[in-house]
Amino acid sequence: MYFNDPQSHAWDALVEAAWQGWEHAHAPYSKFHVGAALLRAGGGIVAGCNVENAAYPSSLCAERTAICAAVAQGMKPGELSALVVVTEAPTLTPPCGACRQVLAEFADDLPILLVNRHHRTLHSLADLLPHAFTVRNLNG
Repeated sequence: MYFNDPQSHAWDALVEAAWQGWEHAHAPYSKFHVGAALLRAGGGIVAGCNVENAAYPSSLCAERTAICAAVAQGMKPGELSALVVVTEAPTLTPPCGACRQVLAEFADDLPILLVNRHHRTLHSLADLLPHAFTVRNLNG
């Protein structure tokens, strides 16, 4: 698939899945809905949404719920190919630091498309999280 262009139709199915995830977000406290969709190396798409909790630290971001769902389906490190994150915020919203770190567990680098109702921008995980702490750091 051609993921170097944020306007490429290769992103369409991921963007649609991310918006579907967005619709299911549980955000009664912040009212800030986020949807995410990831592409597994084999071509499968897995969506996620943010899930808030009255005990705020227990909340989960959309990117991490998508990762957890994909792992539950058998995804292993190295099998993550692309990610889309959608919000209705006027400013495109990248993954938080914790999500960037979790993404780095499953991909050395990754195209990440940020989307709202009016704009798209393409980033790479390496640009968003330079010098990630990974298994390479543990293994010397």
